[in-house]
Amino acid sequence: MDNSTHSRPSRDGESPFKGKTGLRRVWNALHYSLAGLAAAYRHEDAFRQETWLALILIPAAFFMPVGALGKALMVASVLLVLIVELLNSAVEAVVDRVSLERHRLAKRAKDIGSAAVLISLLNVAAVWGLVLLG
Repeated sequence: MDNSTHSRPSRDGESPFKGKTGLRRVWNALHYSLAGLAAAYRHEDAFRQETWLALILIPAAFFMPVGALGKALMVASVLLVLIVELLNSAVEAVVDRVSLERHRLAKRAKDIGSAAVLISLLNVAAVWGLVLLG
């Protein structure tokens, strides 16, 4: 069960899940996060491809002859791609949920999300290049 299909706004317009505290909130957040990762992997080709790329590049970073800071930058740049792709996929899902009709603002939102993913991928190339080439 996910929080989007079983929640009703409270009287003040806030999500009823906002009132959860402590370990219950952490547990719920973990559950929703894992469901989101699974949904992205299952439904988003780009996220799946970038996940496989991360599964290759992250371990490779640990074998590179660079210092700890260089390794951290290399890993972080790869993880950033996954984060940006998740956000892009969320934007695309919301845009599609609102309407599948072609609209200039829907196109703009999707294009901007795609541009963010492109910049994060270019960032991987720049970081890895700078760290490896010194």
